[in-house]
Amino acid sequence: MQDETSTSEGRGDAATAGNTALWGGRFEGHPTAFLQRYGASLPVDKRMWAEDIAGSKAHARMLAKVGVISQEDADAIRAGLDAVAADIKAGTFSFDVNDEDIHMSVERALTERIGAAGGRLHTGRSRNDQVALDDRLVARNLAARLHADAMALRKELITRATDDFGVVMPGYTHMQKAQPVLFSHHMLAYYWMFTRDCARLRDAYEAADECPLGSAALAGTTYPLDRRMTAEELGFPTVTPNSLDAVSDRDFFCDLLYACAMAQMHLSRLCEELILWSTDEFGFVTMDDTYSTGSSIMPQKKNPDFAELTRGKTGRVYGDLMGMLTMLKGLPLAYDKDLQEDKECVYDAVDTLSDTLRVATGMIATMHVHADRMRAGSHGGFMAATDLADYLVGKGLPFRKAHEVVGHIVLACEKQGRTLQSLSTDELRQFSDLFDDTAADAMNIDAIVARRNTEGGTGHDAVRAQLERARADYARDAAWDPVTIE
Repeated sequence: MQDETSTSEGRGDAATAGNTALWGGRFEGHPTAFLQRYGASLPVDKRMWAEDIAGSKAHARMLAKVGVISQEDADAIRAGLDAVAADIKAGTFSFDVNDEDIHMSVERALTERIGAAGGRLHTGRSRNDQVALDDRLVARNLAARLHADAMALRKELITRATDDFGVVMPGYTHMQKAQPVLFSHHMLAYYWMFTRDCARLRDAYEAADECPLGSAALAGTTYPLDRRMTAEELGFPTVTPNSLDAVSDRDFFCDLLYACAMAQMHLSRLCEELILWSTDEFGFVTMDDTYSTGSSIMPQKKNPDFAELTRGKTGRVYGDLMGMLTMLKGLPLAYDKDLQEDKECVYDAVDTLSDTLRVATGMIATMHVHADRMRAGSHGGFMAATDLADYLVGKGLPFRKAHEVVGHIVLACEKQGRTLQSLSTDELRQFSDLFDDTAADAMNIDAIVARRNTEGGTGHDAVRAQLERARADYARDAAWDPVTIE
């Protein structure tokens, strides 16, 4: 079977396309239709159309201001670009893979609309700095979008911690019961994870917040461009300081992907706990029917599929980050075609994380918390052992000796199938004469939780203070007002 690259039909299709390429003047031969498709980024980067048009409008206005093109041409260019944007929004714009990328697609459509003035738009500009600009505008937009999604989840975690305040549950280390905590404290632990994720997203936005336009292909340009005017129009606070770096830098995409990977990891941890908690063995929560599915053969099943998918998609987001880092690792300065591969992984990671944040927000908002099962679980696992040791310390026993005494008590209880709370004072005194009738208070689960009021602890007063801090942090981050391209 012949490959399409060797057929006369394939060569003919490519030759026709190649002869109309905006860079085709130097070429006598042209890529085949197969190679044209292989090299095209338009199926992915057409999502950048709004950013590309915004950058071109700013460039045209600047060119007129410095006298490189006439004001009449600049007005025609901007009006033509607005018309192209309207067609794209309306779904009537025809994207052609022969255009290679969104930059050529828009420029071709513009020139077809307004004639020779459209050909002057690219003066003092290369596709290298054009795509670098679009990438930075995209990175800012996507970081802002994810920040809003993460903020919605943070708000729901605060709501859940407030509404279920006072519910006691087992805390774990090594997946073994350790000490009782407030369920609100557990929810707020995830709140702070996503608070850090929001900070990383704002950092990723800031990393992209320099304007590279005017760097041209790699060395700058001889035209008297006003780079800072262009930057100001696009909402950038400054311009990139080095043209070689500007056209080849994708660090800001790496920062965004790292923020995505971290947030997706936090979501995976949260969902892992929801999956465990929704089992019969735990019974701490019941997932809402809208976030569950059934079995094709077992009628009783209610599966936490969407939480499981969150775990599964985490590897995908990690892969997007590693793909970007691997693509960049051996690139010499300045621009290389490899950089065309920078967008697909970014869009994939952002789309995946955005969807997953929405799913997690819904799961937290709709799940039913079984406070009785959580409380019952808090009485198992000898979780009063640390407080019983602290009780002995308060009686003057060194902590290491107290630890040993309580270890003997736990061992005895395990052999007898009993709990610490079931032991009488006389039984406790068999292990140490320091025990008296106040020992029962040391093993009361509610008292154990309430006593831990150091800042950041699980005591009721400490968690109330933590909630106030969380609300203040949420309000501060909600006030962030990033510049985005609509």
